[in-house]
Amino acid sequence: MKANVSKSWSPIILPEFKKEYFKELTAFVTKEYNTNTCFPATEDIFAAFNYSSFNTTKIVIIGQDPYHGPNQANGLCFSVKDGIKHPPSLINIFKELESDLNIPYPKSGNLERWAKQGVLLLNATLTVRAHEAGSHQKKGWETFTDTIIKKISDEKEGVIFLLWGGFAKKKAKLIDTKKHHILTSGHPSPLSANRGYWFGNKHFSTANTILKDSGKTLIEW
Repeated sequence: MKANVSKSWSPIILPEFKKEYFKELTAFVTKEYNTNTCFPATEDIFAAFNYSSFNTTKIVIIGQDPYHGPNQANGLCFSVKDGIKHPPSLINIFKELESDLNIPYPKSGNLERWAKQGVLLLNATLTVRAHEAGSHQKKGWETFTDTIIKKISDEKEGVIFLLWGGFAKKKAKLIDTKKHHILTSGHPSPLSANRGYWFGNKHFSTANTILKDSGKTLIEW
């Protein structure tokens, strides 16, 4: 794995690389990438930590694992590369964004623009085998990303965590609610959204209201 991370994340991330669980994870991921088609590209595995620095992170969105179709995953949860057809969950995210903030539906599904403003787009599992959702779960990634979430909770204040769906909501136990804000809703996947658990959550406007009240720069969603 190419562990390219920004300097601000290094004190948090690099110690994890030395732990036994991460060595085993690295061996597993390396073998998977050598013997199967996996996503994202190796240079994008840690992309979430290269756009949003630790110091500037003010919103955290937690996904489950990367898209497993060709040319989709770019290392940021729910995001796809420029020019790629928007997956169903991303379509529903953009529809909610459209109705919540009255802005045009975005042409590009690449969420780097969010990440550069301090939105950490973190999948709990950072890699996946092609066409096999969840194939790299329970191999050590969750230990790593739970550590990241806990460190953010412990060492920062006033971060807004957007927890969409049952899986993400389980991460609430890692977050100090006395110091941070948690917004929860159903998952943007069609199954959840069509049952009324996603649309109308107004998380984008609510997050910006919290940022405004805290004297922080708003996100240009």
